[in-house]
Amino acid sequence: MTMKDKMKKLLIVESPTKARTIGKYLGNDFKVLATVGHIRDLPTNKMAVDLKNFTVEYVIDAKKKKVVDELVKASKSADQIFLASDPDREGEAISWHVNWILLNAKKPVKKEIISRVTFHEITKEAVEEAIKNSREIDMNLVQAQQGRRVLDRVVGYSLSPLLWKKVRRGLSAGRVQSVAVRLICEREKEIEAFKREKYFSIYSELQKNGEKFNAELIKVDGKNIYKTDKIKLFDGEYSYTTSCFKTQSDADRYIKNVEKDFLITKISGKEVHRLPLPAFTTSKLQQAASRKMGWSGKQTMSVAQKLYEKGLITYHRTDSVYLSEKSILEFRKYIGEKFGENYVVPKIRFYKNTSKNAQEAHEAIRPTNVSRPVIDDGDVRENKLYEMIWKRAVATQAAAAVMKNTTILFANGNGTFESKGVIMLFDGFLKITGDKHEDQVLPELNENEKINGKKNWSVESETNPMPRYSDASLVSSLEKQGIGRPSTYAPIISTILLRQYVEREEGRFRPTVLGQATNEFLVKNFANVLSLPFTAEMEEDLDKIALNKIEWEEMMKTFWKQFEKELKLAESGSERVKVEAEKTGEKCPQCGEGELVIRLGRFGKFISCDRFPDCKYTRPFQEAAGFKCPECGAEGVVRKTKTGRKFFGCSKYPVCKWAGWKKP
Repeated sequence: MTMKDKMKKLLIVESPTKARTIGKYLGNDFKVLATVGHIRDLPTNKMAVDLKNFTVEYVIDAKKKKVVDELVKASKSADQIFLASDPDREGEAISWHVNWILLNAKKPVKKEIISRVTFHEITKEAVEEAIKNSREIDMNLVQAQQGRRVLDRVVGYSLSPLLWKKVRRGLSAGRVQSVAVRLICEREKEIEAFKREKYFSIYSELQKNGEKFNAELIKVDGKNIYKTDKIKLFDGEYSYTTSCFKTQSDADRYIKNVEKDFLITKISGKEVHRLPLPAFTTSKLQQAASRKMGWSGKQTMSVAQKLYEKGLITYHRTDSVYLSEKSILEFRKYIGEKFGENYVVPKIRFYKNTSKNAQEAHEAIRPTNVSRPVIDDGDVRENKLYEMIWKRAVATQAAAAVMKNTTILFANGNGTFESKGVIMLFDGFLKITGDKHEDQVLPELNENEKINGKKNWSVESETNPMPRYSDASLVSSLEKQGIGRPSTYAPIISTILLRQYVEREEGRFRPTVLGQATNEFLVKNFANVLSLPFTAEMEEDLDKIALNKIEWEEMMKTFWKQFEKELKLAESGSERVKVEAEKTGEKCPQCGEGELVIRLGRFGKFISCDRFPDCKYTRPFQEAAGFKCPECGAEGVVRKTKTGRKFFGCSKYPVCKWAGWKKP
């Protein structure tokens, strides 16, 4: 059989990197091309949704004409076409759009030669297995994606013009993004309302045979000195602790009466088995990368995408903790050979999904090759994320860590002191993850034994309000409420930052003046749409569409019936919200009458006169950073890159060009 007689097969994926990786696994009779993302979508210049019957107008992206032409040309000489976009709703929709383009070309291909294939890892075995088990496009998943797309388009294109009239020109709103902004605004209100309270803790340093350890006062006259209070938050509860010692003199008075000898009244030791966490889901990966490396969700997903496309990890958009039987057996074999059989958990360990709406039958994120704990050809960021994923996944089949928690109670006058310590008996899975314990080591002690006290002191503390959201805690809150999906967390955060509704300050989100004003208007007029239960309910409806339990058009008709009333009422009955500019306390140097204020513009903050447009004085905003320039001695300022990342520079720029990522 000549090359000309060989069957020609076309496989279409989304990413050029993925196309190159898969191309290495398939023979010469395969051609692998990429759509480079979406190639057909709603137009950007109009809503493109008929609000009576919810028919949708799609257009081919003008920037993708060359890509479309290449796909159509390649399809004409193919005997089989496999649509292999990502294995989720978004990927299913992309395959559906490609299918439509090929069937509606000038010379359409036969419907019978097109099929859908999905794989959760880019390995030769997985790709070949997927091709053997090709199927038709799952229209339930397509309709679920279409329902989300139309719902977000209708909300965004309806609210945005209203915000132009009632808040400020140029604003835009999104369904889930607005809920995320509301969470951040509500948290800011909760922080402002929190009443700080000082309190004191009392400690003693004890010693036996030269070994020193600490004990903390926990009871006086048999009553706990600490009290825990709870506050109800917009998205949960917050607990904080205070002690009965409210002033330094209260603490000093007690310390004066602490006796030298401490009598051991009780020693309790409990053997604890600590289990490894399940392999990463998308949200947990973003949260871990945020906590350990300070990464944004967007950065984490960008690096994970590269790892997936290189065939190093399984699909990185998932809310499942499931691991395949094959991978579990490979992990167990690797642990036994590398660390010893005693480090393998005797019985296979399974994990249950805790996500409210785990939507697809994905695996958790794991390495595709367990024998590769590190990668040699990736950059520093790829190596860091891969190592986290590898350790977390492999550790799921390792034995539990066994430790002995020891608590010792001491009597001293009318007080009870407590010491806590941990003794590691077997490190188990910690051998793989490398996690450390920093609990104090206690000497050998016995009940009714007297221990000598060396010194006593107090520590002043203050009750802190609930922390502002970080990338990790915001994603965690959205996930807990059942809002958003693995593919949406990073775009939600990127969007609200880009629209200047919130800003990142030392890794935490705080609302801008614009964000607060916009949120105030939306909550006042669309409280239902921006409520947590309603948004979660809409996610559940989208899941029902994917399961063929409801039609997406019916969902939209029900939603629009109520939303249209609220829109009309807000347009006719709501007042314009004034965006209060932050005052600097300086007089305008140009007119001498107005006061300088900080405003938000298209490119960020700037200084202008509050008499605008009568006075048009402006200058760049420079945020003081609290240090002197190491080169010229001028004031240091916070600046931003084009992508919004903060760095430090000199206020005399461009005369002085000193800059750095870290404050000197």
